[in-house]
Amino acid sequence: MFYWSCSLHHVKWVLYFQYLSLCLTSVVSTYNLRTLGCFMSMIVTNHCSVATFADVKSMVSAGLATLSCVNFDLSAAICGKEPMNVLCIGHGGGSIPLFLASKIQGAVVHSVEIDPIVISASTKAMGFPQYAVMTKSGERACLSPDPASEVLWKGIHERIQLHESDAEKFMSECNTLYDIVFIDAYDGEDIFPNKLWDPDSPFLRALGNKLHPVHGTVVVNLHSDVDLSDNNSSGSPVFHVLPMGKYVYNVCRAYKDMLLGHTSSRGGLAYTVSAPWVCNTSFVVCRGFGKSKDREFVLNSLLSKSLEVESMVGLPFTCLEYLKRGFTIVS
Repeated sequence: MFYWSCSLHHVKWVLYFQYLSLCLTSVVSTYNLRTLGCFMSMIVTNHCSVATFADVKSMVSAGLATLSCVNFDLSAAICGKEPMNVLCIGHGGGSIPLFLASKIQGAVVHSVEIDPIVISASTKAMGFPQYAVMTKSGERACLSPDPASEVLWKGIHERIQLHESDAEKFMSECNTLYDIVFIDAYDGEDIFPNKLWDPDSPFLRALGNKLHPVHGTVVVNLHSDVDLSDNNSSGSPVFHVLPMGKYVYNVCRAYKDMLLGHTSSRGGLAYTVSAPWVCNTSFVVCRGFGKSKDREFVLNSLLSKSLEVESMVGLPFTCLEYLKRGFTIVS
């Protein structure tokens, strides 16, 4: 979610600006915007650019465009006429939960984070609403939101639940059928846990059971596993389309096989795109996309829907650059 090129002193501002970078200014008071604005120069000074947010925008662009391609009524969810069940595994600063809950009135977002320190930092230092925090028993830690939160979040916090839990345990115990799942979970050594992609793990089996059978979509943020240092000595590797290394390919195949079936006879789609400016890949697997695997047809469908998504959601950035860069269908 962020790069350690920033000093730890400024990490919390980088994380919170992920949320602001998705243009959620409508839910942030003028006072808070002015306060946070004071730290923008500090972030720039410490070499933190918009590249810090590219992976978040890539995941959101790919996820919403794909979901719109499989007859999910996103417009009804945006207006609050239909529910949209969202799961975020790996909380970070909470930028994706806040964005989706603020832009999509029908979105009910469950965010799962195993590390209590991350949760504490998110709510106490980064401004994530405390009212969203859930107890082990499934109740809200705060019985009622404070008046300031009511003014600041305008009900958004009431549609977000932040659970302290192991992802595998949460998936096995939850009863919700999710329309879309975002996974951005790395351990302290910046490694995507094996149990979150092992084909024999309970997690993938539980995820398959809790993902909507018709349009269920999963978006996974993956770090590149190839050495780009020799690709082009005359230019920075961030400008290249990321090749798919063995590790990333194995993760993609595990999700594709478990969620779509080894033969994918019932349809479905799995693809990757490279996030611009950063060495990250957004992997998307979706049920119900049809059986066509023609690259140009699929890409054109996504690009066409992305324009509708931009308009309906009111995105301040274009989805195109996050969908067409390095678009690769996972066979």
